[in-house]
Amino acid sequence: MEKTKKEIVIIGLILLMVIALIGVSYAAFRFTGEGTKVNSITTGSITMTYEETDNTISLNGALPTTDKTGKTRLNPGEYFDFTVSSNISGDTNINYEISAKDVTSSSANKIDGSNIKLYLTRLTDDGEEELMTPEVYNEEASANNFTGRPSGEMSLYTSSMNSSESNNYRLRMWVDEDYNPQGDGGGLQFSVQINVYGKDGDKMPVTTGPVNEVLLSNIPEDNQYNDEVDTFITGEDPNNYIWYSGKLWRAVSVNNEANTTKLVTQWNISAIPYNASNQTNFEGSYMEDWLNDTSVDGFLGNLRDYEDFIVTDAVWDATLDATSLGSITRPNGTTTVTASVGLLNMYEYQSSNNGDTNGYLNNGLIWWTLTPYRSSYVRYVYEDGDVDYSNASTNSYGVRPSINLKSSVRIVDGNGTIENPYRLEGDNDTSLSGTLLSSRYSGEYVRFGNDENNLYRIVSHETSGLTKITSAEPLKNSGTFITSAFGSSNSEVNYSTNSVIGTFLNGEYLTSYVDSTYSDMIEDNTTWYLGTVGSGASYKLAKYTDISMSGYATSTESKVGLLRMGELMAGQFERYAVKGSYSSTGLTTDYWTLTPYMSSRVRSVSSNGYASYDAPTYSCGVRPSLNLKSSVEITSGTGTKSDPFELALQ
Repeated sequence: MEKTKKEIVIIGLILLMVIALIGVSYAAFRFTGEGTKVNSITTGSITMTYEETDNTISLNGALPTTDKTGKTRLNPGEYFDFTVSSNISGDTNINYEISAKDVTSSSANKIDGSNIKLYLTRLTDDGEEELMTPEVYNEEASANNFTGRPSGEMSLYTSSMNSSESNNYRLRMWVDEDYNPQGDGGGLQFSVQINVYGKDGDKMPVTTGPVNEVLLSNIPEDNQYNDEVDTFITGEDPNNYIWYSGKLWRAVSVNNEANTTKLVTQWNISAIPYNASNQTNFEGSYMEDWLNDTSVDGFLGNLRDYEDFIVTDAVWDATLDATSLGSITRPNGTTTVTASVGLLNMYEYQSSNNGDTNGYLNNGLIWWTLTPYRSSYVRYVYEDGDVDYSNASTNSYGVRPSINLKSSVRIVDGNGTIENPYRLEGDNDTSLSGTLLSSRYSGEYVRFGNDENNLYRIVSHETSGLTKITSAEPLKNSGTFITSAFGSSNSEVNYSTNSVIGTFLNGEYLTSYVDSTYSDMIEDNTTWYLGTVGSGASYKLAKYTDISMSGYATSTESKVGLLRMGELMAGQFERYAVKGSYSSTGLTTDYWTLTPYMSSRVRSVSSNGYASYDAPTYSCGVRPSLNLKSSVEITSGTGTKSDPFELALQ
């Protein structure tokens, strides 16, 4: 194609930087600087800087040229250098995108952008250029799905940087060699503005940093509700899963002032009465005792290094609320309790999905809230997500503990999904080969047993040096839950090796469900406590003679047993009901505990997570429990459901 020598193009580069970051708040911060040497934005511990050099691209009288020539020009006015750098505490990442925007003056004679080539390279430390393919200017060429870059801008490059990192870039522009200038009249112009965008909205996740920052950075603003005190995560299934101390949690809210993060367990860890008859107060209740029990088999006592992770003087609002579901009003703080562990109140439950029943806190099970309804009733959540109220002592609903993570706790791995939950610094062990299982934490998963029944969970270490475990779900045969009577008559409410279920567990179970490799790991003789927990009685009576825990209840000895009512892991860990309905999922079943209810009934855990009771001759599911020897060690795995500990006997 014939080319003319006349001046046809004036290309100017207008320097501008825009950075949009999600930082300590869910709101976007925007900074614009124009024509300065150094522009920066700081939010909390994050600082990002864009620095211009003295040179600009100014090609007066530019002629069409080949890509080979355009990509290698080094004369003054033929390229523009700039730097994107960061100064971040810790290992937080900033994700960013470099784009070009057509800002040619509206009064100018403008050359069509399809005739302009843009070529961006990254400069290495030794001055070499990492080459990229030249692009024809096209503001529709790439979807703005990385940072939320505005429409009408052309993406040039996407990347990320961490602490004290600095990236140097060089931009070149030229007129495509195929451009035919004849008849254009000369003096045409094309100008671009270079923009740098940081993380904006939910388009590019921040992977590490303080829990509150990472969490809210990666949750879309449409799934956040700020009541000026807390910022709640909302929706049906946001990416707010956190794995801590052997349990899967959901992040519920971030306190706007303290930057603490409230969590609640995804599943019911156990099931107990809320309090004694006609008592709805959380302070001094069975519930407060259970949640904050620091004994060897208590919930708080089995949380990993809890003083390093959670706020131990958290304030829980247990103010009475008799309003209907959908009346979302923050409680006025009339009744508050200071404790390490609590429950969610009705306001917090409703704020998770604007008062709707299908939010992420609906786990398909039945569970207590912190909120009294009136003098003798406490509110609870149904399996379909609706709410009601119940006598605090008569019924034994599921327990979903809630904690507040300190603002200093950091996320170091994961993306918040159920398949890859966030992991916390100090609770993200990866090299555990040779570690004794007795050093690990309640809720962690272990590989144990045969075929479909080979997944177990740590319960506690109530016997020094030993590790009590239980099957992750009741036993199955070809995908169907097996059932067994507890005893041969309605008076057989005490477990023993001679009872129907005791005979099965210490016989057929050990030969058919657990082979010799695993059976050899089991402690031969364990004490199983058989205390009775009747209507309105404390869960402590399942193990102790009185609530002061001064002596042990009736017991028996055997190799394999069952969990007690109110014991850790004596809950349900799958959905009973389809979200928003009572339709059964078939993922849970009723199962026996060791605990008598009365002389003719034995406590069981119902499919929906409620602690019920049945005649011993009734058939329920079976969740074996046993103690592993002190010499059992971990050979591999991280203790999660997808990567359970593999075990060996020393």
